[in-house]
Amino acid sequence: MVWAGDGPEGSGKIMRKRSFLAGTFALLAVLMFSMATVFAAGADFGTGVITAEGYGVAPANARTQGQARALARRAAMVDAYRNLAEQIKGVNLDADTTIENMVTTSDVIHTRTSALIKGARPISEKYNSDGSYQVTVEVSIYGVTDSLASAVLPKNETQEAFPSVSSGAMISSLPSVSDNPTYASSAAPVPYDAQNVKAAGNFTGLIVDCRGLGLVPMMSPVIRNAESQPIYGYKNLNYKKVIAKGMAGYATNMSGASRAGSNPMVVKAVRLEGHNGYPVVATADANRILVENAASGFLDNCNVVFLR
Repeated sequence: MVWAGDGPEGSGKIMRKRSFLAGTFALLAVLMFSMATVFAAGADFGTGVITAEGYGVAPANARTQGQARALARRAAMVDAYRNLAEQIKGVNLDADTTIENMVTTSDVIHTRTSALIKGARPISEKYNSDGSYQVTVEVSIYGVTDSLASAVLPKNETQEAFPSVSSGAMISSLPSVSDNPTYASSAAPVPYDAQNVKAAGNFTGLIVDCRGLGLVPMMSPVIRNAESQPIYGYKNLNYKKVIAKGMAGYATNMSGASRAGSNPMVVKAVRLEGHNGYPVVATADANRILVENAASGFLDNCNVVFLR
């Protein structure tokens, strides 16, 4: 199976990278005479898993029912792994890079991702009455070990501090304490003064409402202010925390945003950037987020949810 898209042929090294998992499946070439159809489930950033299904049919010349069943299962597993590879290669790392880009340019990522797919977990299997075999496999997107994040995310050697808010910059007024959760106040922003503008200090997380904008899930998203300046990104976070839980969760409604805790700060995105993967919030809201995070640390803990 070739991972890279159509284009000019490259060197032998590039071709080897593009033939992703070819070595993995060489030992199973005997199954090529089996008929199989693959169905994809895809990457689910809400549940944090990538799944794939495979359906295999044993060859007509199988000598026993047991052999037929075993061959059908192996064919289903092979095709499920192949389909899983297709799902993984299309995952967006950030606005400019997919996993496919990384696999075809890095021997290290190629090797790690190959091992990850070979170690995928079968989560359901079924032998059908028509003789076909159905299997579903999955891998975790996040987790300290055996996850896509641990295979592809480079170690953040130098963790940068979050931006600071300059004196005089406009900042959203504090939300009403009676609302839980609440959007940033609709009252006019005020100039920031560290002596007079205090943080509430009790927010457990951040929810950025991007519904209706067409947000694209990414493993390494960035939150920007209206001037396109980043206020939250991979460089600001602890590598182990990102690997363990990811930079942000994705949900379709508030009930699915438990990652942000019991008292989240909620802001609306004004637009998207970075190929629709980077939420942009009003600068006054961005400044409020930074001030509140300095008091509560919810960004540091990756307690961020994007509604899509």
